[in-house]
Amino acid sequence: MMAFWAKTFFLAVIMISSAVRGRVEKELSPECREFLYMGTPPSGVEHQSLQFICQHYNKKPRYVTLYNIVDHIPVYSAYTFKRSDGEKCVDVPWMYEPQLSTFTDTDEMQPFPSGYMHMNFEDAQAVLDDYTNAIHYERATLNPDAHQNEPDDKASTYTLTNVVPMVPDFTNRVWSRQEHIIRKRLNNYCRGTAYIVTGITTSGKMIRRQNMNRIAVPTYLWSAYCCVDFDHNTPYNERHKFPSFAHYGLNEHDNELMEVSVEKLKEFLTRTTFVDQNFQIFVKDCEPAASKTK
Repeated sequence: MMAFWAKTFFLAVIMISSAVRGRVEKELSPECREFLYMGTPPSGVEHQSLQFICQHYNKKPRYVTLYNIVDHIPVYSAYTFKRSDGEKCVDVPWMYEPQLSTFTDTDEMQPFPSGYMHMNFEDAQAVLDDYTNAIHYERATLNPDAHQNEPDDKASTYTLTNVVPMVPDFTNRVWSRQEHIIRKRLNNYCRGTAYIVTGITTSGKMIRRQNMNRIAVPTYLWSAYCCVDFDHNTPYNERHKFPSFAHYGLNEHDNELMEVSVEKLKEFLTRTTFVDQNFQIFVKDCEPAASKTK
């Protein structure tokens, strides 16, 4: 019986994958590698159901997402931090990803169409209806608009392929607060480009719609940044958080975050999620060149 379901799942993945078109690829283009430290995505995260999305908005690539087309959720979004005042974008509609659709040939994210047209692409991605009755969760972005500056960069974060269901108390009291802590830290002390990867772990909990599993609910959320060009006069209490640092937290009510090194986060994720022993968030854990000779 288990063999039957395993075969069925595998065939379902193949069918969905064969329907995907556009810029969704196993290999990223050079223009999208610019959002990754040393042009390299996290390693050791592979599965038939995972697809890279080079997130395009208004004729430009904006960031990279590794998306699960079966669980309808991003595994992580990787982006470059832009110095900002933390203001949120307003009046931007939620969008879907045509690159996971046979409905259109465009590479750019689009506002959700009216009526039932979303049925043409809901097999491979989440749609707004999935969240309608999910009253215990709210939509939270992995690449937050608070970490972007230009209006188009902010707007590009409002696609459901960048969204995970998060417990409201954890979102508002813990996770969003940490996003602003990171924003201020990088604003003040990162002199060059800061690369951020924010992702999730799952353990089988799902949001259902019409008696079907639709969206995986994250168990943990995690985030790590890498900024090798930083102010070496950074105050002592912040100095150890460069060139890289990370945090993670349990997606439940009344929980807090753990701030850790990138290496410790990597160890935690290796124990708690489906990555192999070669798992790496940043090349050589974002070790600066000067320290390699020591």
